[in-house]
Amino acid sequence: MRRVRINVGKVGLVFRNGDYDRLLTEGVYWIFPFESVMQYDRSQPFYPANDLNILLADEQLANELIVVDLKDNEIALRYEDGNFRQVIGPGRHAYWKGLKDYQFKTVDLSKPEITEDIDVETLMRNEVLRYVRVFHVFPYEKGVLYINGKFDKVLDNGTYYFWNNSTPVSINKADMRQLQLEVAGQEILTRDKAALRINFNAQYRVTNIEKALIENKDYEKQLYTLMQLALREFVGTYTLDELLEKKEAIAEYVMNTLDSKAKSLGVKINDCGVRDIILPGEVKDIMNQVLIAQKQAQANVITRREETASTRSLLNTAKLMEDNEMLFKLKEMEYVEKIADKIGEITVAGNGQVIDQLKGIFGTR
Repeated sequence: MRRVRINVGKVGLVFRNGDYDRLLTEGVYWIFPFESVMQYDRSQPFYPANDLNILLADEQLANELIVVDLKDNEIALRYEDGNFRQVIGPGRHAYWKGLKDYQFKTVDLSKPEITEDIDVETLMRNEVLRYVRVFHVFPYEKGVLYINGKFDKVLDNGTYYFWNNSTPVSINKADMRQLQLEVAGQEILTRDKAALRINFNAQYRVTNIEKALIENKDYEKQLYTLMQLALREFVGTYTLDELLEKKEAIAEYVMNTLDSKAKSLGVKINDCGVRDIILPGEVKDIMNQVLIAQKQAQANVITRREETASTRSLLNTAKLMEDNEMLFKLKEMEYVEKIADKIGEITVAGNGQVIDQLKGIFGTR
């Protein structure tokens, strides 16, 4: 016989002629030559050399073990003393009792929803994340959840976790902020067959995500088409001149026309307006010629009006001077003063008649 010591924190399995016989706990034992002992650390998972089902037939050994049975569609999260340690796959797993406090959370992977009480930090661990699908709905978004191709519910902003299995899970999201839609370079014929291009903008917001994403397909494209049709309907009823005069009425007409139709798409139009009306080259040249002619006519009218006023003023002055000799003399001296300002010196030649003439101009009558 030979002596065997089982230290604290360990156990021994005795095999007789290769078959399991009994369990040895801490202590000193004598065994026969045809017996062998395999020692195991209680702090480590139990990985037996023989089939676990045969070993569990021993009630003493079974009482020393925690056995976790997992089906093909199950995993378990193993915690030691309250801390996550490992993900356990399908099969039968055994752990020694005594040294460590083991906890196990069994997860059914056949359902997509995570109904188990598992914190986010654990879900984001690399060992667990491979079993998880993660979806983000940003603060300015809302989403609709589809499970196995069927609508499930509306999702507000946040992060959502689902088990990664064969069941399809998808999220369709919509931006809930105010958005802008532009109809750029839209070619439209007026009632008098003038071809022009219009750039039109609209600001809108999604108000009903179920109508926008579930009841309608490509709600943005549908809204764009509705805006095109409303523009064509308005422009086609007016001539070019009438349209240019009623340009501000286009936005009001489009908003009133699309109000109920936009609600059926789950959106609301907050504002819209015409950014540009682009005329064809030849029409633009004609419009420029008309504008130039109008401005020239206005300039001629103003010139004639000023000439008439000036002539009338001269006539009134002449009448006043005719009736008042002193006023005539003052006016005459005013013009002589203006002439004198431009003369540096005066050279007088001739007889006394020149002097008499100057005296006559500057003297008092």
